[in-house]
Amino acid sequence: MIPIITIDGPVSSGKGTVARLVAARLAWHLLDSGALYRVLGLYATRQGVALDDQPALIRLAENLPVVFREQNGDTAVVLDGEDVSADIRREEVGEMASQVAVLQPVRDALFARQRAFALSPGLVADGRDMGTVVFQDAPLKIYLNASAEERARRRYAQLKEKGFDATLATLIEDIQTRDDRDMNRDVAPLKPADDAVEIDSTSLSVEQVVDAILDEAARRSLV
Repeated sequence: MIPIITIDGPVSSGKGTVARLVAARLAWHLLDSGALYRVLGLYATRQGVALDDQPALIRLAENLPVVFREQNGDTAVVLDGEDVSADIRREEVGEMASQVAVLQPVRDALFARQRAFALSPGLVADGRDMGTVVFQDAPLKIYLNASAEERARRRYAQLKEKGFDATLATLIEDIQTRDDRDMNRDVAPLKPADDAVEIDSTSLSVEQVVDAILDEAARRSLV
């Protein structure tokens, strides 16, 4: 059985960074599930597929040619051989992702594609429903959280570093709104799996969180 570590959590909880570092430390495969909807939206547009054409979107989702790689301390998203890491972060691609994510048959097709990422020697999967829906049989499930204020501060620092304007108060409000929407949506609501290890990273460094997860993996004889 392929060992799997899932890392779920709300927006700006650091799960993407932590998942990438855990995968790199273990030399395991990485799945950034949140990026898949953006990749699918971008790929569909490039293929001339309408974002409401469910049969065509399902075919694309089932065979989405995407891989995730650690690159210079970040996650490279490679679509059909092309690095689209920057492209999928554009606002219009986010809108594409929102349109395809509400289509349940498309979600089902991406479910199968996500499961296919589980390859030897192991997989680290981050998202919002990795432990509760996609990999319910994962031997280690992490739910990573932090206060809304701390997550907003982290997001603020990221945006400032990239040269974007932002206000802390607005970011806190946005995060709280996003949390409410994610936790109360009808499909795969954000919540810890019943058997998840919950980590509050409000006062922890990224390295401390990574070490805690690796220690738990070792205790469970996954590494």
